[in-house]
Amino acid sequence: MATFGNLSDRLAETFKNLRTKGKLSAADVDGTVREIRRALLDADVALDVVKQFTAHVRERALGDEVNRALNPAQQVVQIVNEELVAILGGEQRRLQFAKNPPTVIMLAGLQGAGKTTLAGKLAKWLVKDGHTPMLVAADLQRPNAVNQLQVVGGQAGVTVFAPEPGNGVGDPVKVAKDAMQHATRSQHDVVIIDTAGRLGVDAEMMKQAADIRRATNPDEVLFVIDAMIGQDAVTTAKAFQDGVDFTGVVLSKLDGDARGGAALSVASVTGRPIIFASTGEGLDDFEPFHPDRMASRILDLGDILTLIEQAQQAFDEEEARKVAEKLATEQFTLEDFLAQMQQLRGAGSIKKMIGMLPGAGGMKQQLENFDEREIVRTEAIIQSMTPAERRNPKLLNGSRRLRIAKGSGMTVTDVNQLVQRFEQAAKMMKTVARGGVPQIPGMGPIPGAGGYGGGRRQAAKGKKKSGSRSGNPAKRAAENAAIASGVSPSGQGSAPAGSGFGLGGGAPKGAPSEEELAALQKFLGR
Repeated sequence: MATFGNLSDRLAETFKNLRTKGKLSAADVDGTVREIRRALLDADVALDVVKQFTAHVRERALGDEVNRALNPAQQVVQIVNEELVAILGGEQRRLQFAKNPPTVIMLAGLQGAGKTTLAGKLAKWLVKDGHTPMLVAADLQRPNAVNQLQVVGGQAGVTVFAPEPGNGVGDPVKVAKDAMQHATRSQHDVVIIDTAGRLGVDAEMMKQAADIRRATNPDEVLFVIDAMIGQDAVTTAKAFQDGVDFTGVVLSKLDGDARGGAALSVASVTGRPIIFASTGEGLDDFEPFHPDRMASRILDLGDILTLIEQAQQAFDEEEARKVAEKLATEQFTLEDFLAQMQQLRGAGSIKKMIGMLPGAGGMKQQLENFDEREIVRTEAIIQSMTPAERRNPKLLNGSRRLRIAKGSGMTVTDVNQLVQRFEQAAKMMKTVARGGVPQIPGMGPIPGAGGYGGGRRQAAKGKKKSGSRSGNPAKRAAENAAIASGVSPSGQGSAPAGSGFGLGGGAPKGAPSEEELAALQKFLGR
């Protein structure tokens, strides 16, 4: 996430200094803790939180768990990771639903924190989980707030209760009360109340929010806070806790490029858990907050679990089984290729997904240059083909390719390159389907892909190559590099466990290199 980009970079630089240390002295630990303290303060983390955090890290880093560790530097990274999880709240906290519906969720926060948009995101997320939420327009102060909530509700596909026009007209407490009765009659099992905010904390806003809380007795009061406001986040959170109180926190604008200290401060300062995070402008850019996964992202250790969950939501299991059968019998066509690409797009931003891989923080420039529109262009080329051409690319002679290029707004060269990429992709997928290890052309096996059927059989024989014998110089160099890093060309062996900072002598297992990212870009459409 961009919000923690600077903090991640600073921590990475700090831990790199430990890489060559076989044993850590007290001076080494103090120097590391000092750099961590500076990085956290520069990220606008609250001073009290920084003091507590660094004191715990120093105490543990000087203890026996590091002194006895085979790799002290990695052990320090592990300690920092665990302490980050602790200040982010420890364990994930889920929404609490009422035993007797409707469950009432009240949103509170300053104006501009993103409450109204977040109400739509939360509603859409609840719909996916089988609920029937209703949005309530109780922000009657901010100009066009009611209209904005109606638009957001329409985009989320949920009902919006808005009996008053707003813009200073109407009683928000009465609207909230009436909404409860309407939800019961209409059988909505969740009510989400969007309340008014101000540019700053004031008594009138707090009284109105407190009155709505007393009138509706909500099951959850979620404090929505802008992750980019830095030190002010702590002051605002304390004021809302004293004036209204809240049961949980939602971080908005986590995709921003500010320093992100709010996220690392608010849970510790208030003692209230972070329940959700908003990670973009789209209604689907919303996810439950996992302290352990967020700590891993900050330390550039990746977030594989979230990546898997997103993929599971987007990919159809039955369709995947059919594709696997086609691959095994060499019946995979461009129609199947198109369907797979569309499912990949449905999983969300490919750039964000790659960013969840371990070690992705070291490829910021490559990720910035990753153009997801290439997938759209590839889809346009395939969709310009006839069904027969998609099923049998061998039909694509010169005149057909010219027609497809004109129909998709691309060039014949683009069409030729797509056909070549499809043939390479089909070959790679067929290898996986048959239990082999997928190879990137000219680069050897995909890291982390070892352990498939073919790899296991060769490993069982106990054979170990000392070097590549390929006649292709580029492939030979790539295979020798793979062997040196612990991944043999045939897939046996594994990369060193390492960490997001390259500690332990190698990149993290499964971390994509610059060449691999370029190959993936080419594979997807360039």
